[in-house]
Amino acid sequence: MKVISTNIAQPTTFIWNAKEVTTGIYKKPTNGSIYLGKTDVKGDTVSNRKVHGGEFKACYLFSADQYRYWQELYPHLEWTFGMLGENLTVKGLDEQQLFIGDIYKLGNALVQITQPREPCFKFAYKFGSNAVLQQFINHGFSGTYVRVLEEGDLNIDDTFQLVEHQPNGITVFQLFELLYAENKNKAHIESLLNNNALPENLKKRLTYFLK
Repeated sequence: MKVISTNIAQPTTFIWNAKEVTTGIYKKPTNGSIYLGKTDVKGDTVSNRKVHGGEFKACYLFSADQYRYWQELYPHLEWTFGMLGENLTVKGLDEQQLFIGDIYKLGNALVQITQPREPCFKFAYKFGSNAVLQQFINHGFSGTYVRVLEEGDLNIDDTFQLVEHQPNGITVFQLFELLYAENKNKAHIESLLNNNALPENLKKRLTYFLK
């Protein structure tokens, strides 16, 4: 996996249900290095820290390999890297091969795979379509958030070096499926409850389905 674009956003406001909303989803390429902090990317806008940023969502990664799929669905949009709201556009990122809890060296930082991105109304607004939310869920390639275990900067062309693999874990792709599946895989849920790469609020949400 290799970083091919580093992206950050300035705050953008729009009107939603008669209310003014601020978002950091309109990310643009920086053409340079960025610094990964413990709770966010330096210089990036995080407008709602209940759902973005923080320890388990410090930085969002999306696969460059998935761009063609979205460009074909929405050819009228102005396409640049960062369009999916990601801080890092990564060539070769495959959610079916990324395991929750895996740790990678990336530039001068150390990052841990934590959880998939779940689409929200701001994503729909940016794409100009409510249908994009279900399309994102159905496609299954969600990108991934990471936890920053050691802060540091990184550059375009930096590659991911696996430091520690989560044994007997599940992938980002499997967790994303699990979140939206009508019939939950309880074995997957039980394995996730012992994984320290997941925040407690997500574990609590999954525990509900074991009852």
